[in-house]
Amino acid sequence: MVFLRYKHYFIGALVVFFLVFPVIFQKSFAQHMMILIFMYALLAMAWNILGGYTGQVSLGHSVFFGIGAYTSTVLFMWYGISPWIGMIAGIIAAVAVSLVVGYPCFRLKGHYFAIATICVGEIVHLIFLNWQAVGGAIGLFLPIVDDSFVNFQFKSKVPYYYIIFGLLLLSVATTVWIERSRLGFYLRGVKEDQDAARSIGIRATRYKMIAMALSAAFTAMAGTFYAQYILFIDPGSVLFMMLSIQMCLMAVLGGTGTVWGPLIGAFILIPLSEFSRASLGGAGQGLDLMVYGGLIMVMSAYKPSGLISLFQKKE
Repeated sequence: MVFLRYKHYFIGALVVFFLVFPVIFQKSFAQHMMILIFMYALLAMAWNILGGYTGQVSLGHSVFFGIGAYTSTVLFMWYGISPWIGMIAGIIAAVAVSLVVGYPCFRLKGHYFAIATICVGEIVHLIFLNWQAVGGAIGLFLPIVDDSFVNFQFKSKVPYYYIIFGLLLLSVATTVWIERSRLGFYLRGVKEDQDAARSIGIRATRYKMIAMALSAAFTAMAGTFYAQYILFIDPGSVLFMMLSIQMCLMAVLGGTGTVWGPLIGAFILIPLSEFSRASLGGAGQGLDLMVYGGLIMVMSAYKPSGLISLFQKKE
């Protein structure tokens, strides 16, 4: 295929295009749309590390997103700590929670693991919903301070655009490294046949925990960005289960266990969702979910390996 032959040139051209995008498209909605696509692509990439490469389908990843958002917000509001430091603290907290949650959950397999992650997500959602010290159901409004990089607040959307684009590139680079490293081979081995992987000396639980920690770290990173971009968080926006399902759907639509699959899924599903809401003015609430479901059904029937398979060589 022509795409495969000139893949590196195509990717380079895309990177250049995204770098100049805010200059070409200066309207707020266009920049906002691309920021959302990048953020959800980052979330899908993070989910893919665990669900795609390791085969552990998590439907509770919103927990890590919420931890990243709440940690940086609370540190900024209560102690005046820069959100950048709060992002690092949120990553550490999310990784710690992932290890605590992952150890018992990884004793389960298949749909039992998925159900366990749903339960964890709902438990954490209820905790924050009733935790008045962090705003409870009302949520937290971040204070508006002077625009600066240190404060992670800007009047223009352009700085937010480049920040989330940089974070996305970091996640892509990490995924490429995983795919080409020994860790990636171990994770794929665990996904294909856990018992066989153990029989040749691969410590399956250990590598699943590593994948969970990396996935949680990038998800928490996106949570901090979301909090600073929207300047408001509550359990219904950062800890709801639909967010976890969206991460999964984007990766599945594009192609799990690949570098570019989650990106393709995000670039299709997020514009569908946003344009349906904007065009229908809220009257079509839930229409995007129906489209999601329809696309996944079609893909499951005709392209189970995702849209990325259209660009891969046929053996």
